[in-house]
Amino acid sequence: MRDSFVRFAGVLVGGLAGYQAVMLAYMWVPAAPSLGFLDEAAGVVLGGLIGFLLGPPLARAFVSAMEWVLRGLSHLSLHDLLLAALGLTSGLVLAFFVGYLLEGLPLIGPYVRLVAGVVLGYLGLHVALRRRDEIAGALSPQGHQSVRGRPTPQASPKLLDTSVIIDGRIAEICLSGFLEGPLVVPRSVLTELQRIADSPDALRRNRGRRGLDILNRLRRELATVQILDEEAPSGQDVDARLVTLARLHRAAIVTTDFNLSKVAELEGVRVLNVNQMAQALRPAVLPGEELSVHVVRDGKEAGQGVAYLEDGTMIVVEGGRRYIGETFDVIVTSSLQTSAGRMIFARPKLNGPAEQPESERR
Repeated sequence: MRDSFVRFAGVLVGGLAGYQAVMLAYMWVPAAPSLGFLDEAAGVVLGGLIGFLLGPPLARAFVSAMEWVLRGLSHLSLHDLLLAALGLTSGLVLAFFVGYLLEGLPLIGPYVRLVAGVVLGYLGLHVALRRRDEIAGALSPQGHQSVRGRPTPQASPKLLDTSVIIDGRIAEICLSGFLEGPLVVPRSVLTELQRIADSPDALRRNRGRRGLDILNRLRRELATVQILDEEAPSGQDVDARLVTLARLHRAAIVTTDFNLSKVAELEGVRVLNVNQMAQALRPAVLPGEELSVHVVRDGKEAGQGVAYLEDGTMIVVEGGRRYIGETFDVIVTSSLQTSAGRMIFARPKLNGPAEQPESERR
């Protein structure tokens, strides 16, 4: 049914084009012999035959071209599409005035308007997408006002790397509203996630699939998540591309990779490390505070017991070895911040002389 309709349309358009071609031939070559109606009929028949033969392949080529365009636009949000339409319209309006002023030029004048439309329309579209945040801020300045009416800085884009997507905590952080601005996933990160999800190793495969699930959840629940077709050199590895893209787009990198954080800081790129944020959110414990702990194993020193808080902070209990498997109250004596995290030292709460540690009874 569809092929028949395409062929019918091809015959109709081809016949009209053949008739118009005969009319133009009369105008261009008025001295040529003419058979009148037979010339026009021959043009219609020949054009219709060409349309009948070329209709289906041209229709398939058109559908393929439209699918390619739609795939290119699939990563754009409605907000970006509206800005792109605005940029394209602005470019075409400017092209109209440029073509009107220059169409009187000899030889090239009639073609200036077409060339100007293509060039300026593309430039308007490209500039609108590259400067989407600045244009949105200029069009709606009230959206960047604080409660007291003073302007607040616009949120910079956040580039998500592979490690932070696989980690999983980024979904809850974003959905809770602690990260502002567009969340951008470069194409190389998406490719690396797919490669990890296809790994023959079961652990890596599960981590990659979890990362893809988290990314789909973020795209489904947050309209600001975008897939970035990269402009960084293709010869670089994923981390180097992230740093280059962050500098190019003035974006921050969200990661859990310690080495990437250091390299990005050396390059002058802002880094948001989820692990550092998790450590900063752990509640402060001061000497003298009481805690209820469950000792799970003995410590390195004689008589010590080890317990853990809910956030994973390790507590070393002096004389706690004899309480392994029990839950009891302790008093914090000191804390130590290390590169691996925070460590708390405590002793059992003394309710009587019988419960004093052996070191104190001596």
